[in-house]
Amino acid sequence: MQRVAVQSDDQRARSGRKAQRRAGRLRRGLVCAAAVPAVALFATACSSDSDAAAQGTGGSSDSAAGTADAGGSSTASPGVQAAKYAKLPKPCAVLSKETLTSLVPKGVKSGKEGTSDDVATRGSCSWSSLDSNGVKGSQFRWLNISFLRFDSDAGRGSGEKQAEAYYASQVQGAQSVAGAKNTKSVPVTGAGDQATAVRYDLKKKEGAFKQQTVVARAANVVVTLDYNGAGLAGGKAPDADALTKVAEKAAAEAVASVATANGAAPAPSSPAPTPSKSASESASKSASPSASPSKSPAKKS
Repeated sequence: MQRVAVQSDDQRARSGRKAQRRAGRLRRGLVCAAAVPAVALFATACSSDSDAAAQGTGGSSDSAAGTADAGGSSTASPGVQAAKYAKLPKPCAVLSKETLTSLVPKGVKSGKEGTSDDVATRGSCSWSSLDSNGVKGSQFRWLNISFLRFDSDAGRGSGEKQAEAYYASQVQGAQSVAGAKNTKSVPVTGAGDQATAVRYDLKKKEGAFKQQTVVARAANVVVTLDYNGAGLAGGKAPDADALTKVAEKAAAEAVASVATANGAAPAPSSPAPTPSKSASESASKSASPSASPSKSPAKKS
């Protein structure tokens, strides 16, 4: 009896150890089974974020990239090139007395500066001249020079690129004036990086005007020179070639004044053509339209 009891205890002990081993195996199996979907889920999530980042749709990879950029570990995009010129000249002082005399012989001291809320960005000046010859009529001339400077901006681009676009729009505007006749455009040398002269005839109630518009660009600054003349009260119409030559010379001086205002020597330019004697005489008997200068340098009379 005692031996049977012992055997029974041994049997019970062995049975208990077997049950514990089975329970241990079951617990390990359950743990492993539970771990598999968790790993799979993590892998799936990482894959989704990578795909989203590759497709530009956001996700954790984008957030990580943003954090890297903010920390400076990623390569920054190149900055916009700084504008060359930071200041503008005083618009009424950009032309020599000699040049003004050839343009507005009776109005050298008539310069009137246009209104500007930021003289470092925009400015203009206008002159007028009326040379009365009694019964022989009068010669009328009007001159306006405007400056517009562009700063470099991350959103709009470099000052030079903005100036190029504005230059093109100014030339196009001068070429498409309503009512203009005999329009002609020619490139101008010796006046900045780009320059174009546009001339045309324009009939107004005061008379027939010869209009000259010279648009020039020096880096990030655009200079627009408007010059016109007319023979009034029976006066002879001025010679368009003579007006164009003196207008181009004045534009070259105005462009050179931009560099001077910024402490730099102006780039060497080709000498301006000298008007013939008859052309000079015609230009010296000049004056300009009575239209008042606009506050905006882009607007012409």
